Amino acid sequence: MSNNPRKTGTILKKNRPTGWQILLVGFFLFYMLLPIVSTYVFSVATRWDRTILPEGYTLEFYGRAFQASYFVSTLRNSLILSLATVVVGLFIIVPTAYWVHTRLIVAKPLLEVLMILPFGIPMVVLALALIQVYNFAPLARSPFLLIGAVVIYSMPFMYRPVANALQAIDVHTLTEAGQSLGAGIFQVLTRVVVPNILPGILSGSLLVFSTVFAEYTLTSLIVGARFKTFPLLLVEFTRINGNIAAAFSVISFTIAWLASILILWVGRRGNITSREAIQAR
Repeated sequence: MSNNPRKTGTILKKNRPTGWQILLVGFFLFYMLLPIVSTYVFSVATRWDRTILPEGYTLEFYGRAFQASYFVSTLRNSLILSLATVVVGLFIIVPTAYWVHTRLIVAKPLLEVLMILPFGIPMVVLALALIQVYNFAPLARSPFLLIGAVVIYSMPFMYRPVANALQAIDVHTLTEAGQSLGAGIFQVLTRVVVPNILPGILSGSLLVFSTVFAEYTLTSLIVGARFKTFPLLLVEFTRINGNIAAAFSVISFTIAWLASILILWVGRRGNITSREAIQAR
């Protein structure tokens, strides 16, 4: 390490952000935060009268939102749908991505293409196709079919972080090391690989949860009023009262952020526990 003050000052100057960088970051934050802040303000505003800011503020619309019919049931259904999609996606994507990266490398391009297809298939087409295919079965227009549909739709959001995490580690060496110690494939995956790709798993889980929690099209077409979710209730109140709908949007934002913090906290606790176990050995 150099003790030359001139070199240290030069390095600090090079690391300082330029005016264009500060302006670009500021514009990005303004572009991202303005809709959220506007929604928050609109949810507590009384009325506007030819001014930029509202005349007063009130929490009345939040009280009416909490008292709305189906509020608890729709919130519960959305949480169940989001968590079930995350769990099913993890059970499908993580073993598949690991197997392709270690044993079926020739199938990796095909898997990459399959993970892009949900972005190219409109959700309306996906929902109508599933309804036509399963129309004869009891599965038609059931929450289970909806879970399968949103799992397909959200697969790219789960696969890409997991695949990037697998590419960032030497998965072949870890697998061989685990097998040399007598561990089977399942033990290697759960005890060796998963802890090393946990950041990718958490990132994919956050993306899937936030995407499915706000999903509207598939839910409205496949199950409709039979399994009413929170976005359906929000859209319904946009036709009744915009302030209450804004309050529902704020509640949705808050729940998504709290869920993200909870998932990150669980992942951090898991990393701490793994490190303590390794140190104890």
